[in-house]
Amino acid sequence: MKILVISHMYPSNFNMTSGIFVHEQVKTLVRQGHEVKVISPIPWAPFPFNQLSKKWNQYSKIPRKSQIDGIEVFYTRYLNLPHSYLFEYYGDFFYLGMKNVIAKLYQTFPFELIHAHVALPDGVAAIKLKEKFHVPFVVTIHGQDLQHTIYRNKKCKAKITETFQKADKIILVSSKLKRIADQEIGYSSKSVVIHNGMNLEKISSTHSKKIPSNERMILSVSNLYPSKGIDLNLYAVSKLKNKYPNLKYYIVGDGPERDRLRKLAEDLQIKEHVKFLGRLPHEKALEYMQACEIFSLPSWKEGFGIAYIEAMAFGKPVIGVVGEGIEDVIQQGVTGVLVKPKDVESLVKALDDLLSDPTKGEEMGQNARKMVYDQLTWKENVQQTIDLYKAVLHHGEN
Repeated sequence: MKILVISHMYPSNFNMTSGIFVHEQVKTLVRQGHEVKVISPIPWAPFPFNQLSKKWNQYSKIPRKSQIDGIEVFYTRYLNLPHSYLFEYYGDFFYLGMKNVIAKLYQTFPFELIHAHVALPDGVAAIKLKEKFHVPFVVTIHGQDLQHTIYRNKKCKAKITETFQKADKIILVSSKLKRIADQEIGYSSKSVVIHNGMNLEKISSTHSKKIPSNERMILSVSNLYPSKGIDLNLYAVSKLKNKYPNLKYYIVGDGPERDRLRKLAEDLQIKEHVKFLGRLPHEKALEYMQACEIFSLPSWKEGFGIAYIEAMAFGKPVIGVVGEGIEDVIQQGVTGVLVKPKDVESLVKALDDLLSDPTKGEEMGQNARKMVYDQLTWKENVQQTIDLYKAVLHHGEN
């Protein structure tokens, strides 16, 4: 099967962890004998605006075409306006930047199906490609469409609705997202839940980060946004530090909340208990997962959350939030703990229970590991995805 993947979330020499989950799925498709090419739209700004910041300068240095793990990736450009102004039209901007590249590619790679990741902008571009090349398209919803973009304005919601309407199938990565989609958009009959997977090879090849043997390590790996609940972990640590003097909270990731969180750690007088590690290469982040005792990310806006299942694959007890996407795989008290959203006391109790009874945490971690190895691999994800592709193509033939 020849598949064209459209995803602005994809690794590049600027950020090798961006959209790593899309790349893992693509790699698994290729391993199973399918041919895949990737179109990854990259923000573009004219000179001299592309020199005004380090980020924009790095974007300009991303090559037009590259290979990652043997997979050909085309980095097309689109006009990116300040503060994502006119975001409802970004799908059109994506299409304008990629249409000529894809027309040329089609001459040697006549793709049979398009798989877009996120409805707006990528899915909107896929609508136009479907109409031009007369091939079906599938869209995967990872979370931002239904938790952020849909609420930007009426036009954004209309674009997402159009993508749902014109997609041949819709994949949602959690039951939570399907509930929102069914309520806000509709088209329930052609939407399915397929969970993201885990690259087990990375688990087996990861060596644990060396930390002091007496440390009780809690870990978060996340972009630093308000909804991720990192501040809740800081408050919890401040309440537990006297009972557990060797408690350490490691934070891997970066984002707009960084400075506020650093100041909060100072204000709570827990600086010596907290380590801000910044954004790390994926393999380095996994080393900290291997080393931690508990993975805690009390995020209240989580479509699914690959970091949770990565920690589970290492046999770690994980803490998530009731009603979020990860609720599909965290079985309360069996593979982890679900706490109330934005509730410090609930989080303190969960952490205290695990810290006071390490055997309980180890048992949860082993149950979590078994669940990942049995149900949450990329091989399992891709098998379900291929079955969906085949159904779409078969329907198109009839």
